[in-house]
Amino acid sequence: MTTTAASSTHSHHLSPAFPGRAPWGTASKLRAWQQGAMEKYIQEQPRDFLAVATPGAGKTTFALTLASWLLHHHVVQQVTVVAPTEHLKKQWAEAAARIGIKLDPEYSAGPLGREYDGVAVTYAGVGVRPMLHRNRVEQRKTLVILDEIHHAGDSKSWGEACLEAFEPATRRLALTGTPFRSDTNPIPFVTYAEGQDGIRRSAADYTYGYGNALADHVVRPVIFLSYSGNMRWRTKAGDEIAARLGEPMTKDAVSQAWRTALDPRGEWMPSVLRAADQRLTEVRKAIPDAGALVIASDQESARAYAKLIREITGSRATLVLSDDAGASKKIDEFSASTERWMVAVRMVSEGVDVPRLAVGVYATTISTPLFFAQAVGRFVRSRRRGETASVFLPTVPDLLTFANEMEKERDHVLDKPKKEGEEDPYAESEKELEEANKQQDEDTGEQDMLPFEALESDAVFDRVLYDGAEFGMQAHPGSEEEQDYLGIPGLLEPEQVQMLLHKRQARQIAHSRKKPDSEADLLELPAERRPVVSHKEMMELRKQLNTMVSAYVHQSGKPHGVIHTELRRVCGGPPSAEATAGQLRQRIAKVQEWATRMR
Repeated sequence: MTTTAASSTHSHHLSPAFPGRAPWGTASKLRAWQQGAMEKYIQEQPRDFLAVATPGAGKTTFALTLASWLLHHHVVQQVTVVAPTEHLKKQWAEAAARIGIKLDPEYSAGPLGREYDGVAVTYAGVGVRPMLHRNRVEQRKTLVILDEIHHAGDSKSWGEACLEAFEPATRRLALTGTPFRSDTNPIPFVTYAEGQDGIRRSAADYTYGYGNALADHVVRPVIFLSYSGNMRWRTKAGDEIAARLGEPMTKDAVSQAWRTALDPRGEWMPSVLRAADQRLTEVRKAIPDAGALVIASDQESARAYAKLIREITGSRATLVLSDDAGASKKIDEFSASTERWMVAVRMVSEGVDVPRLAVGVYATTISTPLFFAQAVGRFVRSRRRGETASVFLPTVPDLLTFANEMEKERDHVLDKPKKEGEEDPYAESEKELEEANKQQDEDTGEQDMLPFEALESDAVFDRVLYDGAEFGMQAHPGSEEEQDYLGIPGLLEPEQVQMLLHKRQARQIAHSRKKPDSEADLLELPAERRPVVSHKEMMELRKQLNTMVSAYVHQSGKPHGVIHTELRRVCGGPPSAEATAGQLRQRIAKVQEWATRMR
């Protein structure tokens, strides 16, 4: 069948009002990527099809439009949707009902009622009874839609269950909106192609990345506002440690400083929530129903954040906990309301559709690119041209790296690169990935591994990240400099955001130069000159310095210790083990200068 013929018949089958979009083939209303993916599918008629599209691009619309076409042309007789969560399962059933496809989201066993065209189930449900679903698939020609397919690799049993249940399916459509898993669990029904380096990577049939979606005005541009500050905590051994969030330190110290910042009893979280609420007020001038979401690590923190929001704003925040029987209803009610704040634990990180969310606070210690992309995906759904999203972050190297690489498209790597696994910033440990994919809200147990007591924290506005560039200079909360960035209009074209950030930074630098030295109590350098350095990069700098010193030992005849002491005397600063990245680079340059002079 030709695409044109498909278009004409399809237009009579679908309701003309499919979630704000006309059905495929009836008008130019369907997004270009959805139309392109449809055309490719109808032309090739594959049994398996993998569509990778950025969060907010409209994967549900594409999948249900395709399901409608396949049902209408009798390619399939029924549909099975597999979703990651109970809430998403119901959301799929509601979206399908709007175009005349009736899915039963409560199906558990036995024959399906005649009024239904199929079922909506969870990966966990398939894992429990794979043969039940296999029998249904064998009895009638079935399209299986696997939403956020990377979840089929969450555990070996889930992957095996999906394979067992849906191997006989007539058609399978796999969807994902985030970078694939960093482990090597193969994902069912995904094709892996071996590259020239001998490594197998997932091969998508159609890809629509964040960069393309941004250019098409399908998603909102995201402004990341990063906050640093001084942290103080006590270790299990009784030692008190003080550090500045964002300064180079060991991985354990980064973790403890980060958790100290997120402690609701300190000053960091109230300051950041206050700033986020100011940002929300500014955004609501252009987007009157804009909402904000705090993504918390655990239930105790979520409750404390909700209490802080009430104290700061005078209004109640909607609190969503996944073990709450009414969690889905609360999300739906918040989505339909004009209330300002929602606080949730992880469960809103993926797939949950609350299009009015425009401001976010990333208040969890999960540091995997998969979870980060899912979390940011909650804020990028564009309803009209010019809307912007704002996400508040702690100044943590990993998070800032992910924020700067929003447009990077990644595939699932099935083989670990030989000898280079540690060089890949996305090669997280299995433990981290497991934590990112946990559905429950209980304490993750990391407190038992790194016991500590948060003592105090404060917040400092650090920088703004946008489109891979960094802007701004450090400033105290409530200062004129911070207000400059919190007051960016909520309705701007992407290029206008870039231009405005450049202007605000230039104004901030000019203002800073007029200050007397006694008032310059913060590190007043533009953000691009204050790179956040990871622990690994610090090790490389120390190694480079030691290599340079060793070479100079042979050249000068002086002992290592003497050269290091002389470098400290000339350049200033503590011993190498405690020196900052800038101090290490300065010493490397100085020893290079000495070596050049001796030649």
